[in-house]
Amino acid sequence: MKKLIAAAVATSVSAIAFADVSITGSLKTNYTFTDNSVATANDSDKFSTEGNLSIKGKSGDTNVVMNFGNIDATGAGVNQANVQAEDVYLTTKIGDVNVKMGDYDNGDHPLRASSRVVRANLTTELGGFTLSYLNGTGPGELASGSTEDSQGGDEVAVSTTLGGIGVKYAKKDSADQTKVTGSFQGVNVVYDHLGDDVANKDRTMVEVSTELSGVGIKFGQLTADSSALISGDSWMGDYEGTKELDITTAQDVTAIELKTAMAGNTVAFRSIKVDGVASEDIDMNKIILTRPLASGATLEITYKDIDDAGTASNTKEVFDVELAVKF
Repeated sequence: MKKLIAAAVATSVSAIAFADVSITGSLKTNYTFTDNSVATANDSDKFSTEGNLSIKGKSGDTNVVMNFGNIDATGAGVNQANVQAEDVYLTTKIGDVNVKMGDYDNGDHPLRASSRVVRANLTTELGGFTLSYLNGTGPGELASGSTEDSQGGDEVAVSTTLGGIGVKYAKKDSADQTKVTGSFQGVNVVYDHLGDDVANKDRTMVEVSTELSGVGIKFGQLTADSSALISGDSWMGDYEGTKELDITTAQDVTAIELKTAMAGNTVAFRSIKVDGVASEDIDMNKIILTRPLASGATLEITYKDIDDAGTASNTKEVFDVELAVKF
């Protein structure tokens, strides 16, 4: 009897301790073959693995998030694992003010690179408007950059919806952001302008999307002033860190995507062109096939054909097979 009581108490305590704690994660493993166009660059094939783990705790209206990433291994059987705490922050409420504080990533954006620094973000609702104050400090601060970079100094923002059209304006130090979103008879439009007080450093995104006869259609354009650099990550290309395409200052991006369901698969075709600088044009055609598997994993097969007029060694074909799972 005593053993039964002890076991029941232990189970009860354990349930209480973990009742508001959740653990989720993801893992993907890839095989990538690269066929380089120049004879001096060897073709390559490699296997790589990337894992992420997230721990979330809750107490009343307060949530704590700890994300761990960089659980990776690449190369010919060489383990390069280096687990890192990527995001550590809390969200809570103080009266009518929502608070988010800690070290966290500000997320992907088509025009600017993401950053992970210590931030404090306060938001509240007032008469149909959302008011926001953000302060970010940490390494890698930009000497000048858009409000979306949010890597240092104060940022204030106001957003609202007017007649079904979303409008946002934000201002920080020597930069600002104007964003407008709307939907008109089934056509979705996004306009996002990152302005900079430094001459010729503005960046702008325009995206139009709709669906016709079961085919999703997207058109997007990223433009940069003569001293600005597109450094974001979106369906229009990954230009952050290890760039998918070797974009340079003053170059623009034009992209189109067609996506549809076919025999249990999702198939997407993307055509992306980078131009704006003489003799530096880049063209990429990309086909992505995604299929959920009965095992709970997702299979993704990607083919890329890249033609780089400025750097012959960047002209190549890439074939990638990925198995991914979330839990």
